[in-house]
Amino acid sequence: MPSLSDKLKALGVKIGAADLPPPTPKDSLPALAGLEGDWQRLPAGLVWVQKRVFPAEYWHGTLPIFPLPPLQGLALWAGDPRIADLQPSQLAFLDTETSGLAGGTGTYAFMVGAGRFVAQEFHLSIFFLRDPAEEAALLQALAAFLAPCAALVTFNGKAFDAPLLRTRYTLHGMPAPFKDFAHIDLLPLARRLWRDRLPNRALKYLEEHIMSAPRSSEEVPGYEIPWLYFDFLRTGDPTLLQGVFYHNAMDVVAMTALLRLTADWLHAPLQSDIQHGQDVIALAKLQEDLHQWDVAAQLYERGLQTNLPEADFWQAIKRLSTLQKRRGDLQTALRLWQQAAENNHPFALLELAKHAEHRQKDYPAALAYAQKAQALLAADSSLPSYARQHWQTELQKRISRLLQKQQNARSPR
Repeated sequence: MPSLSDKLKALGVKIGAADLPPPTPKDSLPALAGLEGDWQRLPAGLVWVQKRVFPAEYWHGTLPIFPLPPLQGLALWAGDPRIADLQPSQLAFLDTETSGLAGGTGTYAFMVGAGRFVAQEFHLSIFFLRDPAEEAALLQALAAFLAPCAALVTFNGKAFDAPLLRTRYTLHGMPAPFKDFAHIDLLPLARRLWRDRLPNRALKYLEEHIMSAPRSSEEVPGYEIPWLYFDFLRTGDPTLLQGVFYHNAMDVVAMTALLRLTADWLHAPLQSDIQHGQDVIALAKLQEDLHQWDVAAQLYERGLQTNLPEADFWQAIKRLSTLQKRRGDLQTALRLWQQAAENNHPFALLELAKHAEHRQKDYPAALAYAQKAQALLAADSSLPSYARQHWQTELQKRISRLLQKQQNARSPR
């Protein structure tokens, strides 16, 4: 009597799994139509990754991204000596696109752009979260990308990107891969260098006005990005995010050009080809604050030879004269004070009054300088009332003291 196995074979039913095709992974997905990239498989799942490579000869507008100058100047500005010894390959450029700007555990990064130098190329990977439930895979992929690095380069990343990602890693029970990294946040540096010249220091604005690299029509405003992602989650249409990928890529690449420019200015400020006079003065102020006084003085002198706006010119004269006084170059300081006094600047008159009183013992001259400064300040309607009150009190004390000294000098012993 035939067995059940024989009957099944007679009916064409195959027994066992030897002839079966290999199973299709249940998380295998087709490409996201209309988006460049591919799936990357992680232990936690899949994440979509778009990769781009920028060669050594790439320029972002008018700025190259290679070669990167030494970072000692940036290390001094950042107050982190670890930065001085970093190789370009150890820098990770990072930018996130998020579900909102409020922060906290309810905000997550649905897209993370990360770039690093590999030999003479810049490699950019954009990690995209197709579904919030797959966040762990994105975080694993980002950690693997950052593994060779030792420092983050961001634009407002200390206040936003890094804390946000640190929270996401914590929620998934993962250590943040950049926990012990040095961090170069370019936003505070950009504010220092361009706050007097540019009305806006946003990265996109710097691209247009510092790098001459306006973005194409693919660009989307930052405030629209969360809503575009929510539309994608609702409709499943990946083409909605093409502009977001472009926005993120340009943010990361712009940071590489900005880092190269600022690192060059801080490494060799006197040799750097700085075209705008206000930028020279801003760099002089920064060098002065870093106690690089010789360099700062030379930069002030250089900036004063350019076509500065009048307010910036006299502000630079004031800074330079004060610096030279601190350095002991009283002759230069006096020359600058006299130049400013001839143009009715109270600060210079006050300094000349101090010099005449304490060094020359010329009380009539000191009194004349102080009284002229007092009259100018009284007539200056643009001066805030609290500032006028402060200077008037200071000058009145000085005038009273000088009158007394002048009287004592005239009186017979």
